[in-house]
Amino acid sequence: MRADTYIADRVEFDKQVLRDFYQSRGYVDIRVTGANAELTEERDAYFLAVNIQEGQKFHFGQITTTSEISQADAEDFQAVLKIKPGVVYNPALVENSISRMERLAIKKGLNFVRIEPRITRNDRDLTLDVEFRLTRGQRVFVERIDIEGNTTTMDRVIRRQFRTVEGDPFNPREIRQTAERIRALGFFEDAKVNAREGSAPDQVIVDVDVVEKPTGSLSLGGSYSTNGGLGVIVSVKEDNFLGRGQKLSLSISGATDNAVYGLKFTEPAFLGRNVAFSFDIGYREAESNFANYDTTIATFRPGLSFPVSENGRLGVYYLGQWSDMERHVASSTLDDDGNVVDTFATVGGIVSDEIDQGGLWTSAVGYKYTYDSRRTGLNPNAGWLFEFGQEYAGLGGDAEYIKTTAKAIAQTKIWHEEVTLRASIEAGMFHYNGTTTGRSIDRFNIGSGIMRGFEPDGIGPREYDEAGGINDSLGGDMFAVARLEAEFPLGLPEEYGITGGVFYDVGSLWGVSNSDAATGTVLYDDFSARHVIGLSMFWNTPIGPLRFNFSKALKKEEFDEEQSFNLTIATTF
Repeated sequence: MRADTYIADRVEFDKQVLRDFYQSRGYVDIRVTGANAELTEERDAYFLAVNIQEGQKFHFGQITTTSEISQADAEDFQAVLKIKPGVVYNPALVENSISRMERLAIKKGLNFVRIEPRITRNDRDLTLDVEFRLTRGQRVFVERIDIEGNTTTMDRVIRRQFRTVEGDPFNPREIRQTAERIRALGFFEDAKVNAREGSAPDQVIVDVDVVEKPTGSLSLGGSYSTNGGLGVIVSVKEDNFLGRGQKLSLSISGATDNAVYGLKFTEPAFLGRNVAFSFDIGYREAESNFANYDTTIATFRPGLSFPVSENGRLGVYYLGQWSDMERHVASSTLDDDGNVVDTFATVGGIVSDEIDQGGLWTSAVGYKYTYDSRRTGLNPNAGWLFEFGQEYAGLGGDAEYIKTTAKAIAQTKIWHEEVTLRASIEAGMFHYNGTTTGRSIDRFNIGSGIMRGFEPDGIGPREYDEAGGINDSLGGDMFAVARLEAEFPLGLPEEYGITGGVFYDVGSLWGVSNSDAATGTVLYDDFSARHVIGLSMFWNTPIGPLRFNFSKALKKEEFDEEQSFNLTIATTF
C-alpha cells in the first residue's frame, strides 16, 4: 500500500474494494472483519491492519437456463452464455450473462422478462451451480427522466447514457448500469440514479442527480529517451468541451532535434448515434540522429468509429499527408565574402533520389478493427487485444499503395497475481501499385518501441558503400516482431515502486520496392530474424514512471546498430 493521507471514511470504502477483489477471484465467503489504525511513535503516520478471512476458492459448476415464459425458449437464452464450468467464480460474469439475456429478450420483442440467477453451493466440489430463471416481471414503464445538478454538462450528454427512454419498460438492472456509465464519463464528482413512484402504479420516474467537477487540464512536463534526448511537453486538454461531452486537446513537444505539434477533437456521439467522430491534425519537423537527412511531415486525419460487437469496434478514416525529405547539414562555414556555406551529409543514390522528389502528397482511406477482451473476459487476470487494419492510398496524391498491419497482445497474471506475463505479435506489409515506390520515411522503421536492442533505423535494408562512406537505412516494406515479457517483484518494499522484468524479442524488417535494390548495393533486403534478450527495471518515481532496458542481441547482422541500454521517462507536473 502506498503512502496516503489517513481518512477514516475511506477505510470503509477500501474494505468494500477488498471484498469485491476477493469475490471476483472466487472467494465468495470473504469476510473483512475489521480494520485497526494505530498511530506511529513519531505521530506522523498510521499503521493500518486489515483482518481478512478469505475462505475457500469456488469455481462455476453447472450452468443452466429454465423458462416459465412460453415465447422464451430456454435453449436460445442458454446459447448466449459465455460462462463455462470450471471457470473461477466471478459475480461480474453473472451480471454480464444477465445483460446478454436481456438484450436477447429485447431483440425477440419480449418485454418485462425477469432473469433471476439461482445459485446452488457445492461445498464438497467447491463449485457453484447457476440456474438462470426466466419469469414474467411486473409491467412498469418509465414515465420520465429528471436530471439535476448538471450546471455545465448538457442534458443530452447524460440522456444518451440511457438505453431506455420515456415510455419504455422499466428495467432496474439497466438503471444501475446507466449510473455506472454516467460515472465512467469522468465529468462528475458524484452521480446518483434512483427510481421513484410515478403518477400511476405502473409508472416510475427516474431521477439523476450529479455533481460537476473540473474536466480541463494543463500539463507541463519533461521527457527523456535515449532515442530522442531531452524533451519538453505542453498539453492542454478538455474532456467535456462546452459541456457537450466532446474531447479537445492541443499538445506541443520539442526535443533536441525535433518538434511535434498536435490537435485532436473527438465527438463520441456523432449525430446522436453510438458513433465517434474524430479528427487529428499534426505537424512534425525532425533532424534525424540516425540518418543523413531531415524530415517534415504534416497530417490531417478525420475518422469515424463504432461498435460492431460486445468487444469489437471498427474505425474508418481518411488520411491526407504532406511529407518532405531534405539533406542534413553536417556543418556550416563562412567563405571569404562572409557568406554561409553548408556542407551536406553524404547519402547514397537511393536516398538522394528520394530527396530529389521533393515534397509529396498522400491521399488515403483506411480502416482498423479492434477486439479487446481485457475488461469483459472470463478471467479478471487475463485478456487479449487484437487489431487489424488496412490503408489504401491513391485517391489523388503522389502515392499508390496498400498498407496492412496487424497486432495481437495477450496478458495474464500468475503466482498469486504477482507475476505478469505478456506476449505480443506485430506485423505489417506495404504493397505498391503501378510504378509507385516508397521512400525511406514512408516505409516501416523499427525502434525500441517495437523491438528492443537496436537503435532507431538500426535494422533492416541498408544502402552500403564502404568506399563512398555510405550507410543509409532504407526502412522496409515488411516487418514482423514477436515479444515475450515477464514483470515480477524484486522483494523490495512495495512503496519503493520497483519491479523487475525479463524479455525476449525476435523480429525482422525487410523488403525495398525500388529498382535500385537490385544493383547489389542494398544489404538485408531479405528476411533475417534478429534475436534479443534483456532485463528490465520498472520504477514508479515522483517525477514519473521510469523503465530501464538492458539488452543483448543474440543474433544480428554485421551492419545492424545495437542499443544495449534504453531509458524512458514521462511525467506531468
